[in-house]
Amino acid sequence: MSFLKETSLDALEVGSREFFDAQKNLIRKRSLLKHCYDIWYDLLIEDAKSVPAEAVLLELGSGGSLLKDREPRFITSDVIDGVAEMVIDARKLPFADSSLQAIALTHVLHHIPQVEKFFHEAVRTLQPGGVITMIEVAHTPFARFFFDNFHPEPYDDTPTNWDFSQRHSMMDSNQALSWMVFVRDKKRFEREFPMLEIEKTSFTPWLTYLLSGGVTKKYLIPSFLDPIIHIFEKILTPLRPVFALHWHIRIRRKA
Repeated sequence: MSFLKETSLDALEVGSREFFDAQKNLIRKRSLLKHCYDIWYDLLIEDAKSVPAEAVLLELGSGGSLLKDREPRFITSDVIDGVAEMVIDARKLPFADSSLQAIALTHVLHHIPQVEKFFHEAVRTLQPGGVITMIEVAHTPFARFFFDNFHPEPYDDTPTNWDFSQRHSMMDSNQALSWMVFVRDKKRFEREFPMLEIEKTSFTPWLTYLLSGGVTKKYLIPSFLDPIIHIFEKILTPLRPVFALHWHIRIRRKA
């Protein structure tokens, strides 16, 4: 399936400013892809606004993100220098206790090794009622097949622990991590982080994303077909538990 590969990124170093800028341009140019990201960002912003008191809004892994375009209050951050407003390791947040209103992540959680450290930091830095809100890779039958066969990052739901080795922050990951933490090992999560409540999970549109090519595959659909694709997406909503590629998770810090 190499003929479907998006070649505009080939000459760019993964994780460089140029790489992230190219990804952002793909999101802006591809109407179906932008539609997916708009849906995701609306969910993240809605979650942030559900917090009673305003405080700092933090986005982790902002390199290729356009969330700040939708909500300028977000502070952008990344582990890579020069691609966001702050350089931040999610496992050691440089914020005071109870100072954050929300922590937003789009396709980022599965890049965090020793993810337990991030959750401990979230408990410390989120104000009571604050939220962790994220879009992550789903664990539906189709998602497992798709990401296992057509995506460069690992997708392994078999490890008994949540950790993984990491030498490259972009490519060394485990895309099954969110399912492992919030579904398979939900009891463990609740036991280890009693101040965090998994408040809501939902699957997001999948056909639109699949046909958009994402940021790694070519965009083969003419824009005049967009309205028809959106209609089919709505018709296929009941099939999301089988076919969804991504899901939305909201976790609230208890008072």
